[in-house]
Amino acid sequence: MAVKVLIVDDSGFFRRRLKELISSSPDLEVIGAAANGKEAVEKTRELKPDVITMDYEMPVMDGITAVRQIMASTPTPILMFSSLTYEGARVTLDSLEAGAVDYLPKNFEEIAKSSSALKKRLFDAILTVARSGKKGGAPSSSVAQQTTPTIEAKPSESPSRSTRTALGRADKGAAKPVAKPPGDAGIAASPQRASKPSPKSYSLLVIGTSTGGPVALQKVLAQLPGNFPLPILLIQHMPSSFTPAFADRLNDLCKIEVKEACDGDMVKPGVALLAPGGQQMMVGKRGLVRILPGDERLNYKPSVDITFGSAANVYRDQVLAVVLTGMGADGCDGARLLKRNGSTVWAQDEATSVIYGMPMAVAKAGLADTILPLQAIAPSLLEIV
Repeated sequence: MAVKVLIVDDSGFFRRRLKELISSSPDLEVIGAAANGKEAVEKTRELKPDVITMDYEMPVMDGITAVRQIMASTPTPILMFSSLTYEGARVTLDSLEAGAVDYLPKNFEEIAKSSSALKKRLFDAILTVARSGKKGGAPSSSVAQQTTPTIEAKPSESPSRSTRTALGRADKGAAKPVAKPPGDAGIAASPQRASKPSPKSYSLLVIGTSTGGPVALQKVLAQLPGNFPLPILLIQHMPSSFTPAFADRLNDLCKIEVKEACDGDMVKPGVALLAPGGQQMMVGKRGLVRILPGDERLNYKPSVDITFGSAANVYRDQVLAVVLTGMGADGCDGARLLKRNGSTVWAQDEATSVIYGMPMAVAKAGLADTILPLQAIAPSLLEIV
């Protein structure tokens, strides 16, 4: 059964082109279009789509207001289209807070072309957003086949070649990758139940996330006091034009200081450094942060695996790592390195994850010491740190 899509945009050209692209997938069906937010609210009630693609700048009613009204009256997964500017990032983050699931860049030149890469990115995004709306019920076969990540995480697996290579490319100030001990004793390859976190001494908190992450990070970090005793590193899959606005937003909302990381920054208690989009963030000896070019062989820039791995090399058993909502399995290889060195890994639970991919990978690999609902993560941090 195809995923039903409602297109909302004030540009007739964009609506027509988007319909052509979406209709070329056998797993997707365009069931209607709207030229403004007011029409979107009405057609959502009438047509009951599985997914809505939403522009934010429209006459009569803007996209953010439409998202709020739709989520209040007829909750439906929404994919926002955003311009790759600071203002576009700010508005997109507002849309995510209002209830949208994810976003894609709005590029008229790219959308005018017929590109297989563009189609794949669009199809994957719509199917992923559709999957978020299937929680609590069985997804349609098309959604399940296209969006459920394939996870074969076993204790005997070593980190991927691209991850090992990227870790090895660190400058002399960062430690080299840890050798794999025989057998990975003590790490069971099975999902785990939620358990109460155990108190321990930590020197660094590292949080990795993707789809659903901007809102999840905001909810966690906003609860931390300004004198939070640990340095924090944040890795959110996000384009380079978005991370400055996201860091500014978090800094305005939180008691701790949040900033986009720069090469040469030092980790400090009560300060959260956000990995810049399109690059990799590593931590070296004495807490020196290095920002390196994004390796083209890696799918994610920034990558949770890379930051987790560097933290494992430097801080050994003194890291508390948290894997939040997100598509895929980024963070699983890095979590394995952390566990080998005696550090602690927490994962968000399925019920509160927008997309249960990244935390599921960690849980299925038997790497999560504790599995927690989102609302329990900040209180648990304050209890044990």
